Amino acid sequence: MGRPANDSVNCSINNIYQLEGRVPIGKAIPFGLQHILAMFVSNLAPITIIAGAAQPALSQAQVAILLQNAMFVAGIATLIQLYPIWRIGSKLPVVMGVSFTFVTVLSTVAANYGYPAVIGAVLVGGIFEGTLGLLAKYWRKIITPVVAASVVTAIGFSLFTVGARSFGGGYAEDFGSVENLAIGTITLVTCLLWNIFAKGYLKQLSVLAGLVVGYVISIFAGKVDLSLIMSGGLISLPHLLPFAPEFHPGAILSACIIFLVSAAETIGDTSALVSGGLNREITGKEISGSLACDGYASAISGLFGCPPVTSFSQNVGLVAMTHVVNRFTIMTGAACMILAGLLPPVGNFFASLPECVLGGCTIMMFGSILTSGVQMIAKCGFSQRNVTIISLSLAIGIGFTTASESGIWSLFPQLVQSVFSANVVAVVFVVSIILSLVLPKDMDIKRVEEK
Repeated sequence: MGRPANDSVNCSINNIYQLEGRVPIGKAIPFGLQHILAMFVSNLAPITIIAGAAQPALSQAQVAILLQNAMFVAGIATLIQLYPIWRIGSKLPVVMGVSFTFVTVLSTVAANYGYPAVIGAVLVGGIFEGTLGLLAKYWRKIITPVVAASVVTAIGFSLFTVGARSFGGGYAEDFGSVENLAIGTITLVTCLLWNIFAKGYLKQLSVLAGLVVGYVISIFAGKVDLSLIMSGGLISLPHLLPFAPEFHPGAILSACIIFLVSAAETIGDTSALVSGGLNREITGKEISGSLACDGYASAISGLFGCPPVTSFSQNVGLVAMTHVVNRFTIMTGAACMILAGLLPPVGNFFASLPECVLGGCTIMMFGSILTSGVQMIAKCGFSQRNVTIISLSLAIGIGFTTASESGIWSLFPQLVQSVFSANVVAVVFVVSIILSLVLPKDMDIKRVEEK
């Protein structure tokens, strides 16, 4: 006898907890949207920050185009991760989006060379990481867990001043005004209250809740020009090459170093996803595919004028909490992101978002990145070797890149200064890699024997 119809329906619904299998579209879309909403603001915030640092400054219309493109590119990159092209893609429920990892470096590039130099660096760096991803089996063991933990912690530190600048109103003349601080505080408090009182997966939407409340208050405060939201029409195709790329050696080298940092994060994210969502160890093929997608999708992102894309840690946490790993289900969310990228009002909306609202939302996200780094450090363990690598790399990275101490790099060539003098993440990455390679593996054993 055949299986009863209702058993078949229940089986298909339960497929949301399986990597493969079809799920009823009505069931799949809400779970897919949940993944997109969890990263929606984080996907767009880096562009606003980098564009805000660019010299000459980008217009609101240009920023709106980039935000529209970012949503489209994030959806395409997620589809490639879910359904690989050749060896590019992991076939895992990885959600891709514009990375915060590159904010510090690309903001510096945008300020020193202009936004077109950002695009050139992303194009070259993306191809660099994608090719390294295809060759991952030859080098991935160099980026040990303690190196990745040090890097993530450094990223958290590096973004604190970015969050504070946005909280005060960005680079506007009214930076630090009562109005900016009040709106930023209300936005932040909304995020905190949502985190306290929301239940289940709704906690993942605290940033979105803060954004909505802060935006509404900003409208009444006269800080938003609503007439610009509908200025691009209702539907528009994404703009290819909105800026002609420029290639500067210092900018490219800086980006390539941070692409290596991003690779370390991606290895950590995908490993955590497979462990928490699929209850198994990640395979070398999956690591290689995820890194290749990270890189080549970032190059595609550059063609659309956007910063690099990478796997989103928020969604890794969501998978661990809900155990929804079905590729078809996540694909519905990616499709929604692509559709949002075809609607200019969505991009215009985020382009009109005041910096103080963005700061109120992101300052908590930046803190959570540091917390993730600390958790990764704890997971690595506090052996003498690990403590040495972490403490020395962070001490050198943070100390040597503080603005007041930047003169310590004056003896180095200009290219080295442009890469490292204000880039805590790059310094921590290089120092931790060197220490990981040169320090003896048996440091703790020798210490015990000496006693």
